[in-house]
Amino acid sequence: MLQVVSSHRDSSSNPLIPVLQRLQEEEGYLSKESLQAVSELLGVSLSRVYGVATFYHQFRLRPEGLHRICVCKGTACHIAGSQELLDWLRGELGLRPGEDSSPDGLFTLQEVRCLGACSLAPVVKIDDEVLGKASPEALKALLDRYRGEV
Repeated sequence: MLQVVSSHRDSSSNPLIPVLQRLQEEEGYLSKESLQAVSELLGVSLSRVYGVATFYHQFRLRPEGLHRICVCKGTACHIAGSQELLDWLRGELGLRPGEDSSPDGLFTLQEVRCLGACSLAPVVKIDDEVLGKASPEALKALLDRYRGEV
């Protein structure tokens, strides 16, 4: 951590964002302890560090799963039932309210505005694999396949 902060301290007039980016790259997310340490090492208030970390969508405050599941929430997908798929996935992955990563660390669930495949609505993407006309049955088979790879 000290090395990350030191490497950016002199290179930028405001190193907070580059430090957070590098730290997340190394650790996978920004823990409470990391945010506190950045605050102390840069001499920036913890509320400012937290404010930046929560303002920008690129930063994660929780560990991310091995596989990212993106559920399209665009108009076509919404009309075709993406909310029901999202609810089903939350149950299947064992996610409690406010959580986005499965307890086993395999999956992170994310809502996205549009995946650009409206004619295939509803669309779900796992990593780089796109599933069009998605259904709970098709998703279950896909999730089982990913679970079997571990």
